[in-house]
Amino acid sequence: MRLTVHLDTFDRVNPMAFAILWLDKDTLRWSREGHFGLDLPSWGVLNQDGANVLVCGHDGAAPVCVLDGFDLNNPCGPFEGETGCVHWCAERGRELLSGHWRVQCVDTETSEPEHGVFAVGAAA
Repeated sequence: MRLTVHLDTFDRVNPMAFAILWLDKDTLRWSREGHFGLDLPSWGVLNQDGANVLVCGHDGAAPVCVLDGFDLNNPCGPFEGETGCVHWCAERGRELLSGHWRVQCVDTETSEPEHGVFAVGAAA
């Protein structure tokens, strides 16, 4: 299952800041599909921490952001239109910035990604 998630309302970073992430629930990887005003890698790994998802860079180290209440293990979700709070942690030394996440699309079809960004050993 692949999910398209829109992150926004990071007004203190930039009033127009947003990111659109493509999350692959099966491989626990993500890719950046679009962004403005937020500095984040082109892809990375997902780590489930209770009912939260840590969106990390490709090395799996410190999270870029945390999706509160985004449970990848829930068989009934996430679902289109579901929303929650996101904490932006990519800028070290600054206070934690909060915004919102919203599931834009849930894709249950099996298909190969166009650019293979999730290939093992892919460069950032």
